Amino acid sequence: MQTCHRRCLSCRKVAPKSEFLRIVRLYPSHEISIKLGMGRSAYLCPTPNCIQAAQKKDRLGRALKVAIPAEIYQGLKQKQAEFHSLTQPELY
Repeated sequence: MQTCHRRCLSCRKVAPKSEFLRIVRLYPSHEISIKLGMGRSAYLCPTPNCIQAAQKKDRLGRALKVAIPAEIYQGLKQKQAEFHSLTQPELY
């Protein structure tokens, strides 16, 4: 079965959507959520560089057509750390 591919807002990398962090502008409230919900979505690589570039250049705000609060970027950095701890095997 073919997987759905998405593109990172920052680095423009194309990959299966399971490799990205999903940011959603919820419908109809226009609140911002990370990973869950229905509405307009944007995808970012779970790397510090992509998250910083998205914040610096307001790429999330432009893609979702809403102002992005600083708490969302803090949440993305936490999710990025969780994402890497799940995908990276522990070295002993």
